[in-house]
Amino acid sequence: MPYTPSGFFCDRLIRERERRDGEGSVSKPVRFNGQDYNALRQECLQRKGLFEDDSFPATVESLGFKELGHKSNKVKNIVWKRPKEICENPQFIVGGASRTDICQGDLGDCWLLAAIACLTLNEKLLFRVVPQEQSFSENYAGLFHFQFWRYGDWVDVVIDDRIPTFNNQLVFTKSAERNEFWSALLEKAYAKLHGSYEALKGGNTTEAMEDFTGGVTEFYEMKEAPKELYKIMKKALERGSLMGCSIDVRLFNLSQIKRSLFLLYVWFQSLVPARFETRTVTGLVKGHAYSVTAVDEHKDSKVRLVRLRNPWGQVEWNGPWSDNSKEWTTLSKDEKDKLQHQSAEDGEFWMSFEDFKKNYTKIEICNLTPDALEDDKIHKWTVSVNEGRWVRGCSAGGCRNYPDTFWTNPQYRLRLLEEDDDPDDNEVGCTFVVALMQKNRRKERKMGANLFTIGFAIYEMHGNKQHMQKDFFLFNSSKARSKSYINLREVTQRFRLSSGEYVIIPSTYEPHQEGDFILRVFSEKRNTSEEIENRIEADHPVPAPALAGEESEEDQQFRTIFQEIAGEEMEITANELRNVLNRVISTRESGQNSLMVVEAEDKDLNTEGFSLESCRSMIALMDMDGTGRLNLQEFRHLWNKIKQWQGIFKHYNADQSGSINSYEMRNAVNDAGFRLNNQLYDIITMRYANENMNIDFDSFVSCLVRLEAMFSKKCQIRCLSNREGVHSREWEQTRKPAPPVIYIS
Repeated sequence: MPYTPSGFFCDRLIRERERRDGEGSVSKPVRFNGQDYNALRQECLQRKGLFEDDSFPATVESLGFKELGHKSNKVKNIVWKRPKEICENPQFIVGGASRTDICQGDLGDCWLLAAIACLTLNEKLLFRVVPQEQSFSENYAGLFHFQFWRYGDWVDVVIDDRIPTFNNQLVFTKSAERNEFWSALLEKAYAKLHGSYEALKGGNTTEAMEDFTGGVTEFYEMKEAPKELYKIMKKALERGSLMGCSIDVRLFNLSQIKRSLFLLYVWFQSLVPARFETRTVTGLVKGHAYSVTAVDEHKDSKVRLVRLRNPWGQVEWNGPWSDNSKEWTTLSKDEKDKLQHQSAEDGEFWMSFEDFKKNYTKIEICNLTPDALEDDKIHKWTVSVNEGRWVRGCSAGGCRNYPDTFWTNPQYRLRLLEEDDDPDDNEVGCTFVVALMQKNRRKERKMGANLFTIGFAIYEMHGNKQHMQKDFFLFNSSKARSKSYINLREVTQRFRLSSGEYVIIPSTYEPHQEGDFILRVFSEKRNTSEEIENRIEADHPVPAPALAGEESEEDQQFRTIFQEIAGEEMEITANELRNVLNRVISTRESGQNSLMVVEAEDKDLNTEGFSLESCRSMIALMDMDGTGRLNLQEFRHLWNKIKQWQGIFKHYNADQSGSINSYEMRNAVNDAGFRLNNQLYDIITMRYANENMNIDFDSFVSCLVRLEAMFSKKCQIRCLSNREGVHSREWEQTRKPAPPVIYIS
């Protein structure tokens, strides 16, 4: 069976309630694993002991699960030590946190370290992630804490200060200063957030950038970058944006790759493992992440310069404008000081913008807010956050290549209400950025979870507030879509469309892939996005009571069979109901006369009969006098419903397999007269579909019986509430769940 995420619906409701109380904000972060930093520190100080984190212990489990797991030789000589056991006078930060404090160790997480180096350029951002007033002296208790943005919430992660060492040297990230430990402890907190150090191996710089800021990332391919790229980079750094870049490893002959596959290849490079990192003759490393730390322009020569940093803390560019190149001799001392030029093997170097474009293949810019980097205006953007889930067999419909299931994916209505204010642009439209992020895949690697290939499509809609059906997507083309489906944590793209209503369909490339996601929409003007939810209701007609008169032949046969089992009391229990129904089905399938005319294709039900649990549910639904039994009239009413449901089942059992596909269950339930929201459809699939995502006739009837009971109870409550009022808990069981919370900033 494929990996299945943990519970979703209850967690979602709990998070929404907490968020309404401010939980998850910058000022009130969520306590990761429920650990309260201040309370834990006070407890340790009172008992005069050092904190030991049981939720991320100093054992192999925290190191990893495969290459750093129990059977690996790499972990045999690793010893966990506190900084005071490693050196004298350990310091949290020495002389201020800087980009030179981050040097890569034996873990392939250069993507993370490049992001940390960028973080040091903005003190406000840095001290949000790395809270101040932490030290190894005053009130030291062996614990530290860090804060990260995590799928819409800020979380506070507490760790103890035991760090993996080998021969008294840090195994993973370290500082250029032997007694400085903030970067190593930050890496440990990030590893705890994802379950282990090994979970950090291989990634994309933008992933960490977003986790440090809550921002949104846009990518530029150097070959396709706009002419104003230098201006974009300069403005991004001025606004505090984080920026990274990399060089692709040419693993394939690109001339033999079709354009559609080339995009997938390009993004694959950001996940290239460390063994593919190769140093070029110019000193640059392919398949490696760099931080962009500054851009500037030499006034006299008008040469535009870019400053970069290798997180290794060494191995630098050796071309023009490198540390010891002749170009620096043309600059005055003041100009050198302004550019902070140093001839040191610290991993940081300058190069011309033209060489930057020639040598690097991709640049990633994480905007704290998605300001329009292409122009000179600073806009205020609104942000909406929607959490969702692809459920196998129900709402994991795959991309547009799968028209039979694509429409079942979660749908989000986007209303563009106001157009952009740009006097220099004659084109009227609304600018927005869509960011689709899959959740928890890195953390669950040890359970077999890998990144899905994801993307989205945007369609124009006109006033429809219900879940769009299959025919809509068959006869309407998309107005916009993600450039490609990519196996990254997040797919982001900027669009400009005319004002109106649209529907966003996030999906995996292949159907049947189950996982959680978060969909963020950033827009310049007052616009809204929300999940499209059907109103929960039932519109099926209530059968009219039978009229008195002569019994038909079918009525007489019905009464005869019923009386044989019910006896003189003319009432049947759940066991007796089961016998009646299974006898009828057996008779019908054998081709004999039955309670109703039987066609040959009725044999396609392929059922072994109704279960006792189903029959008990049926009695609970139809028992109007509260006896726990069914009389003839109640049973006849039930049988009429079963006949109706059997007709619906046959309609969707087109392949005559004796079952219907779980994706068709949404339409079948609609035909039976029920309108449900997405969460209920997901629950139905998880409850009634088998491992092949099919639903047989018995399960189909059981499901509809439960729905009948639910709406019957709801109607009774409404009737009582008109006369006597209704108890809040009783109503809570039947009312429509609250719609997703939309956060606007």
